[in-house]
Amino acid sequence: MYIPKYFQMTDQVQIREVIEEYSFATLISQYMGSPYATHLPLYVDAEMKNIYGHFARANPQWKDIEQQTVLVIFQGPHCYISPTWYETKHAVPTWNYVTVHVTGKLEIITDEQLIEENLIKLVDKYEGLSSNYAMKEVDDDYLAGLNKGIQSFKVNIQTIEAKAKLSQNHPQERQKSVIQKLEERDKRFDRDIATLMKRNLTTP
Repeated sequence: MYIPKYFQMTDQVQIREVIEEYSFATLISQYMGSPYATHLPLYVDAEMKNIYGHFARANPQWKDIEQQTVLVIFQGPHCYISPTWYETKHAVPTWNYVTVHVTGKLEIITDEQLIEENLIKLVDKYEGLSSNYAMKEVDDDYLAGLNKGIQSFKVNIQTIEAKAKLSQNHPQERQKSVIQKLEERDKRFDRDIATLMKRNLTTP
């Protein structure tokens, strides 16, 4: 990924926040010699060493994917930036966004206990602490039948690249003007980008 120095994210806490918050990601590999992508809910372990998830077994992508170096894209918030928000006519439209790219070797998981553990962790992540749903309470036979329809995997993380394009290449007064305009718009990603821009302005 092309990352100019002033857009590079290096704060590991912020990078993890993007991975956790925008964890419905895109996993890209080669299948039969061509690029192939699947959109998947994923989770990362506490040490940021492995990413876990599963394919539908009917999805052919997994069949020749083991030990490939795959790319996983966690796409954060993004929005249009109008040049009319600046105090100058010497400007063009652009797009602000946050994204994290992870590469690593994919390993197919066949151990039934590990498959079940990974499913429980994935469901717990998305259900949240307040949910009364628990995978452990699902009928074993029913769950075993469902498990036959998935292929569990983990990605052993090799590299993490993170980019936050938040108008850092503009003067602070112009950044503040963009924040104000974004906050006036009734769109979630606009507000999310405004929040990130404000945090970036206050970061030493």
